[in-house]
Amino acid sequence: MKVCVLYSGGKDSSLMAVILHKLGYQVELATVNFGIFPSWKPAAQSAHNLGFSHQILKADTSLLDETVEMILNDGFPNNGLNHIHSQTMKIAAENYSVVADGTRRDDRVPKLNSNQIRSFEDSKQVQYLNLAGFGHKTIDKLSMRLFEVKKELTSKDNNSDYEIEIRYLIDQLRGDKTASRIFPEHIQSRVIGWRKNE
Repeated sequence: MKVCVLYSGGKDSSLMAVILHKLGYQVELATVNFGIFPSWKPAAQSAHNLGFSHQILKADTSLLDETVEMILNDGFPNNGLNHIHSQTMKIAAENYSVVADGTRRDDRVPKLNSNQIRSFEDSKQVQYLNLAGFGHKTIDKLSMRLFEVKKELTSKDNNSDYEIEIRYLIDQLRGDKTASRIFPEHIQSRVIGWRKNE
């Protein structure tokens, strides 16, 4: 069975892809892009290095505009990131009967609650899979066994999360550095390939 894993190139979505592949799913990794910045490139490289096919899910810029407006009005990204994630899952569900992501138990955003998950599955007639049973420490241990991971401050050159095009548009609308006042600085963990046996 074919499954779409919403893919950022990070360790969580990479681990989800590997688990589903081992369970016999035909895994296709997909990164959402709104066409204003090629944020999909780091994820495409990570997917290639792991041997998975990679798709770009093209989304209408109106969703990005809505999300940016929400974030600017709130002054923080959480509601906007949850909104863009739930809408992106609906886009994936147009072409796939199984949709997955790397959301884990202790994630705060983006994350769907159990009512949102049931509504998504029922309304779109899909299965939704994630890493809800796994915590941060477990994911770190598992991914360090499997992957070469590069950790660095997040930037437009190493990250394929929704955040990149959101930041880009915010800075276009409000000037450079506006996005950095809204989004906290954080370390990005990007999978660069399989861990080599020593």
